[in-house]
Amino acid sequence: MTLFARSRRLASLARLALVALFALGAFALLTGQPSTVLAASPDASAAPSGAPTVQPTTQPTPGPSPTATPAGAPCPIPTPDPSATPLPPGTTPAPHPLCPATLSGSPTDLLAWLINPIFQTLFLGLVIFYRFTGDIGIAIVLLTLVIKTVLIPLFRRQIVSQRRMQLIQPEIKALQVKYKGNRTKFNEEQMRLYKERGVNPASGCLPSVLQLGLLLPIYQVFYTGLAAPNIDSALQFLGISLKGIVQCQPSGPCLDPTIHWLGNMPAQHPEILFTIPAIGFGVSALAIFSAFLQLIQTRMATPRTSDPTAATSQRALLFLPLISIVYGSFLPAGLFVYWIVFTTYSIVQQYMIAGWGSLFPLFGWTPGFVRDHQPRFPVPPPKPVTGSAEGGASRSTATDNRSATDRAAGTIRPARQRGRTSRRGRRR
Repeated sequence: MTLFARSRRLASLARLALVALFALGAFALLTGQPSTVLAASPDASAAPSGAPTVQPTTQPTPGPSPTATPAGAPCPIPTPDPSATPLPPGTTPAPHPLCPATLSGSPTDLLAWLINPIFQTLFLGLVIFYRFTGDIGIAIVLLTLVIKTVLIPLFRRQIVSQRRMQLIQPEIKALQVKYKGNRTKFNEEQMRLYKERGVNPASGCLPSVLQLGLLLPIYQVFYTGLAAPNIDSALQFLGISLKGIVQCQPSGPCLDPTIHWLGNMPAQHPEILFTIPAIGFGVSALAIFSAFLQLIQTRMATPRTSDPTAATSQRALLFLPLISIVYGSFLPAGLFVYWIVFTTYSIVQQYMIAGWGSLFPLFGWTPGFVRDHQPRFPVPPPKPVTGSAEGGASRSTATDNRSATDRAAGTIRPARQRGRTSRRGRRR
């Protein structure tokens, strides 16, 4: 690999990391705030009975005037008066119609404009499944299954890459022993080993970044889309209006956000099982179950290691799924239904390719069905790539006949060919 190719790969990874960090920061910033993917109009719909409303300002907003639209159309949206009296604490604001995001000088508006096509695609898929099932919970499950099925090649590549990394761990350990104290030489030999075995450690990063990138649009679908009384502006696909595919409810949100098979749970609001009075923290049953599934997936994907430092890092990673329990107090229940189905699909995919992984033994217990288990689609051990540009094919055949560990360590040489093996026939 040339230096230019390596620089391009590092630049691509840096861009992906920046996109992931930006998406996570925007997600934390927009949580609990009004929607930025689709703008909202305070006067576009009547508020529920007893709920105070905010009157918009009568003065025109600065900047270019929007194009005229027919009466009753939800777009364009006037800017609300910043000096208006805020809603009392605990009061739910009136639902607003959906309108496409527009570019402005705000970074959040720019992000909303960028993810608006993804939002509209996901929302259209949810509306279509809702049209045929009549239940928003089943529609969320079907939409998640479609997303995971489309992303099968990427996630399979991630699982295969992780499995291959586990299979070449003995060779990497042998390199660590051979080049102990020489970090530069070890890194060179490690990269050469990766190339000879056709293993790319960074190939599993893209699915993780893509998975995080989908969280913000899907959050807006559940938080904003399911609460909107008018979704006409969102039912546009390539200039074609799809308003007739769904019949809105006479009052309240256009789509019925109730998940009937989960005890009539509203999908656009957080699901709170009980609240801790001392800190006012709401505990969600869906969040707890989601964290449990993520813990199983993380443990299945974690490689076994005898290195104390690596083992400590792996134990620290097991606490990351527990953050979902904190999110359950303010994220909508529909998002956790999506995440539960998404994680369950990933566990099944991990099981079919890599088996149970490091899930067992669990507290010293190993069930009988785990012993001698073979995955349905096992990953073969990575073989040397023939014809590599850095001299992988020019190595001697005697070296290639050694075992993988001995070849990495370089401590066992092939025996010399001698005509006589006894000491008596040897010349002095």
